[in-house]
Amino acid sequence: MPSGLTWSQLLSCTTCGWVACSDDSPGGHARAHYEETDHPVVAALVSEPPWRWCYVHGRALRG
Repeated sequence: MPSGLTWSQLLSCTTCGWVACSDDSPGGHARAHYEETDHPVVAALVSEPPWRWCYVHGRALRG
């Protein structure tokens, strides 16, 4: 990352596969992707157990 910034987690769009940094990282690119595309759900690339987030409902998804 430029300027010595680090991301805290990478998220993948479940609609198109776009990979972006999480909202608590500088830039919040995952949220920006949702706002540009209306793709509502992202999944953590590295997470045990698997983790998904829905921007429309503002909550984690099960299953």
